[in-house]
Amino acid sequence: MITVIEQTVQARLVATAPKVETLPVTLCYDRSDPFAVRMAFPAPATLEGVEVSWTFGRELLETGVSRPAGFGDVRVRPYGPDRTVVEFHAPEGVAIVLMETADLHRFLERATALVPAGLEHLYLDVDHGLAELMRDSH
Repeated sequence: MITVIEQTVQARLVATAPKVETLPVTLCYDRSDPFAVRMAFPAPATLEGVEVSWTFGRELLETGVSRPAGFGDVRVRPYGPDRTVVEFHAPEGVAIVLMETADLHRFLERATALVPAGLEHLYLDVDHGLAELMRDSH
């Protein structure tokens, strides 16, 4: 049974310079963390020169493809009829990434097939999480 979905999409990293760089971004959804999605950026696209991942709410991405969403480190909003902007705010600055909305819809459809929206709580392993908390407190 499939428990993790990964999908590589082409994204445009909008820099402060006039150039816009296209890069592959990997979207990941893991049934064991049903409320979250992860977006991984390849090493050449990061300031540190290593792969960087951002994890944020699946609901944020679902909402952001149709209307502006997010107030914190990650913000998502439509950009025209066929693209979506994801903004990542960090102390080092802001990264603005443009993606095809159709790619995001495909990813979200696959995630919903794995864990239906509204039923995420059924996939949480509360006993395991509690055991981890207790282990760390000793």
